[in-house]
Amino acid sequence: VQLQASGGGSVLPGGSLRLSCEVSGDVFSVNDMAWYRQSPGKQRDMVAAITSDGFAHYTDSVRGRFTISRDNAKNAVYLQMDSLSLDDTAVYYCNADVAPYYGPGSKYRRFEFWGQGTQVTVSS
Repeated sequence: VQLQASGGGSVLPGGSLRLSCEVSGDVFSVNDMAWYRQSPGKQRDMVAAITSDGFAHYTDSVRGRFTISRDNAKNAVYLQMDSLSLDDTAVYYCNADVAPYYGPGSKYRRFEFWGQGTQVTVSS
């Protein structure tokens, strides 16, 4: 199982970006999915999360500006980021609670997986 994130880049303040992350590999289930971010010298913090049935929650600093969504058929999660500010500059990581399927006899066990990170730079 791997998570592949994409969609980062550079944008002016007030601009928008859309991040995507897709789970590849065979799975029993993909459960909660989330986006985290980490700025230099800071810890990695959760930005937004979404359950398998679509319930979303956000950290206060992005609520109303960012929207997390998912496509369960594609095992993908998205982060639409609008009204970006300088403080949103960070490496963004996708995260998923996944039960991998390794073939006949696999037991249902859940693990946390991380994507490779994608840089978002907001600069004037």
